[in-house]
Amino acid sequence: MKNRIVLPLILLSALQVNSQVPIYNSFPSASPVIYLDFDGQTVSGTGWNSAAPIYCGGSGLNESQITEIFNRVAEDYRPFTVNITTDSAKYLSAPNDKRMRVIITVTSDWYGSAGGVSFVNSFSWGDDTPCFVFSALLSYDTKNIAEAISHEAGHTLGLRHQSIYDNNCVKVSEYNSGQGTGEQSWAPIMGVGYTRNLTTWYNGQSTLGCNIYQNDLDVITSSANGISFRSDYQPNSFATAPLQDFTNNQFTASNIIVKNTYQDLYKISMPSLKPFQLSAVPFNVGSGNAGADLDLKVTLYDSAQTVLNSYTSNSTLNVIIDTILAAGMYYFKVEGVGNSYAPDYAMLGSYSVKGQIIDNSSPLNKLELTGTCNNDQHILNWSIETGKKVLQQVLESSNDGKNFTSLVRPAVDTRSFRYTPVKPGSVLYRLHVIFNDNSDEHSNTVLIKDAVDRFRPKLVNSLVTNGTLLVTSPSVLEYSLFDSNGKILRKGTLANGMNTINASWLINGIYFIRFSIMSQEWTEKLVKQ
Repeated sequence: MKNRIVLPLILLSALQVNSQVPIYNSFPSASPVIYLDFDGQTVSGTGWNSAAPIYCGGSGLNESQITEIFNRVAEDYRPFTVNITTDSAKYLSAPNDKRMRVIITVTSDWYGSAGGVSFVNSFSWGDDTPCFVFSALLSYDTKNIAEAISHEAGHTLGLRHQSIYDNNCVKVSEYNSGQGTGEQSWAPIMGVGYTRNLTTWYNGQSTLGCNIYQNDLDVITSSANGISFRSDYQPNSFATAPLQDFTNNQFTASNIIVKNTYQDLYKISMPSLKPFQLSAVPFNVGSGNAGADLDLKVTLYDSAQTVLNSYTSNSTLNVIIDTILAAGMYYFKVEGVGNSYAPDYAMLGSYSVKGQIIDNSSPLNKLELTGTCNNDQHILNWSIETGKKVLQQVLESSNDGKNFTSLVRPAVDTRSFRYTPVKPGSVLYRLHVIFNDNSDEHSNTVLIKDAVDRFRPKLVNSLVTNGTLLVTSPSVLEYSLFDSNGKILRKGTLANGMNTINASWLINGIYFIRFSIMSQEWTEKLVKQ
């Protein structure tokens, strides 16, 4: 009898109309198959059935959502010889003991409240026992559904949960939820990664005990599953590094990092002393490298295979190189690396690179500055379109439009700046850019006006119920308290910051407080009750 271990996935938490399911295959020639079933299924004769069949409705997802989910799951399984597919024919033609149907369905009442559920090791049972992901309970969120699919399919391949234990070996969480914020935030796929951008396979403490580590990659590629690491990639070395030919001063390439010990090497030939730019981008499904499984590092070498520089990012998963190279042969290496949140382990997946030679003779096509005021902040954004290399940029400010002074020197790849001015008044801004051909340009000038009341005193509590008035003031100024007939009841001076004025002597009624400094005055109404 099979060891039927059921492992549900936690739930985070308008039914949508099903659409035509597009046909996708991530690795069509692979024999093992994981089938993403979005259009409903009747399940009978399996370990899920106590007696009656289970009638599963469709996923409630549209074609665009299905496409994103497929791409996310396919990338999680990209390093392996398994075909992620939406084609039922591929599933039915796969060996019985090398296939899994993942039913993405709105129907969950037969089981209960969970993101998904599966039997551990059921991928190789050979009896068409499926696993389930409950799309409605996951609020039809494409990321969360994709995370649940990869997680549940992982269980069927023999994986258990990655858990968290304290120093006394006491389990504090069944699911390792990872760490970090932003693009580089990370969590293990077999933990829970709903709130993290980067999710990967992991070698960590499993649900079975604090001293029992689960090496996800070894489990997935075990002989029982018939799945191995892919070999249809370029196993590069300096000797075999493919030459990237420039066409119209550009080239593109793509590849797969199959193991964290693998590094892809490429070769380029620079015809003369020119600026060279290269971007390396992990596979993603949207802004912020959503759905990526790789944090990239690129290393640049000269013809003698000596390291010139290594490039990573402290905030993004992609890498940008912007340098100047003399004529000659060069190499660059692409690899996956860990970051402050994620380990090196299982930084695997696909990526693309684009390189280009910059012609210094290219004109400046665009240098435009825009500015807005949002509450207390001045927000500046700009764009630079040119073939020249930016060596330095200086954001300048002025109060009179004639005398500009340096405000900040942003990094050469920065295109925005925001701050809160310390003094009231309108400010003029312009951007001064210096290029690598010793030329320089100024942008247009923009004017940002402060909100009218930003630097004015303000009454915190216009309804006086405790005998005290609270007033915030940006500076030292005078105030006068009036009754509704205009009679001055009290005068005083406010200090910079929060001020308390005794109002216990006021009788119930309507009053006015006037603030004044130099030629400016502000009046507010207050009520005592």
